[in-house]
Formats: sequence, C-alpha cells, structure tokens
Amino acid sequence: MKFFRKSAVVLLAFLAVASVSSICSASVDDKPRLAVMRFTNNTAAWWWKPGIGSELSDMLTNELASSKKFRMIERKEIDKVLGEIHFNQSGYIDKKTQVKMQKIKGAQYLVMATVTSYEEDTEGKGGGLNFMGFSLGAKSAKSYIAVDLKVIDTETSEIIDTRTIEGSSESTSHGVSGSLFGIGGNAEQKKKTPVGKAIRAAVINIAEYLQCSMVDKGECMDKFNKKEEKRRERTKSELSLDE
Repeated sequence: MKFFRKSAVVLLAFLAVASVSSICSASVDDKPRLAVMRFTNNTAAWWWKPGIGSELSDMLTNELASSKKFRMIERKEIDKVLGEIHFNQSGYIDKKTQVKMQKIKGAQYLVMATVTSYEEDTEGKGGGLNFMGFSLGAKSAKSYIAVDLKVIDTETSEIIDTRTIEGSSESTSHGVSGSLFGIGGNAEQKKKTPVGKAIRAAVINIAEYLQCSMVDKGECMDKFNKKEEKRRERTKSELSLDE
C-alpha cells in the first residue's frame, strides 16, 4: 500500500513539473521572434559615422530583450535574415523546410529603422556677472530625432506596421570664460550631450511601441496613437500644408 502511495506522489509530482514545463515552453513559443536590422540614416547628422547603424541595432535589441516579451534573433551578420526571405521566395526549398527554418532559427519579423530627421539648437545665455575680465555664461542645447519604423513579416515580406518614433532631449552647460592679465581661459563643464540622450530616448520609445503594438495591444495603443496624431499635426503646421 505504501508503495502505491509513494508511486502516486511521484507521479503527481512528475505531472506537475511536466505541466509547468509545458506552460513555460508554450509561453516562450508564443513570444514574437524579432530580428533588428542595422539602422540607416537619411539625414546629414554630424554624429552619424560608420558603425553607428549596428550600434543602434544592438541598443534596440537589448531594450527589446530586457522586456522579456520577445525572442530576439542574435547574429553577427543579421543581414543574412533578408537572404532567407529571398531564398524562401525562390522556391528552391520545400515547404516543410521553410516551416522548420521559421520555427528553429528564423525570425518571424524584421524590424527596420531609418533616421529621417535630426535637429539641434544651441542658445548661449550670459550669466549677468563679470569680474576682472571673466564672465559667467550658460548654453542651452536641444536635440530632436525622428525614426521611421517598419515591421516586416518574413514569411510574406509584407510590411505589417509602420510608425514614426521621436526622441528629444535638452541640457544646459555652464562655464567661465575670459582672460586675466592677458591669459585666456575656458573652464566650461559639460554634461552628457543632448544628442546622446535624444537617441537613447528614441530607442526606448521604439522598444515600448513594439511591445505595445505586438504584445500588449489594447489600451496602451491609445497613448501612441495620440502621439502620432500630434506629430502629424505639428509636421503639417511646420510645412504649412493645406487641409
């Protein structure tokens, strides 16, 4: 009798573990599988240099991975994912292999981002204090960046979502400049540049938008839709577009 009781306990424990494992597995499989392509740039931004596109891609990949809402496809040459799409479309592999590729190593969706606008504004302000040839001053710097986002279904090559995401930042630096007995000086102390903060803000906003549009959905989209409406109205106003 004791043997059967022990066996029943062991069986129940096994079933419980198996059930939890199954739930966890299903939860993981339900997560969208994303691959973030290298960012591209359509502006004359001074800070855009070779390698920046890959750095921004890595930054967004990390943000999405930290949300625990996606399965991120990490590759040294993420462009190979595009090659898989073209290969699938060519018909050189059978459908079973296509399905296997999608489930095992392929990304369900490609995230493509292009920097389409960058603006900065620097304004100098005097501090109103002068002493023995030295003056106190401050500079206010603002940065704004806009990124056009696309989400592509790798199975159909269809663009399933587009959105313009913005990021902005402002910082102030204070300094002392002037000369004493003919000797010049500049002791300006700067905080982190606003362009770096604007870029980070845009990347975080992109990650939050993708989590909302692809996973959470529902009410959270109201916030992004309102932002998009304001952005469109502001752009129309700046360009003086007719209704």
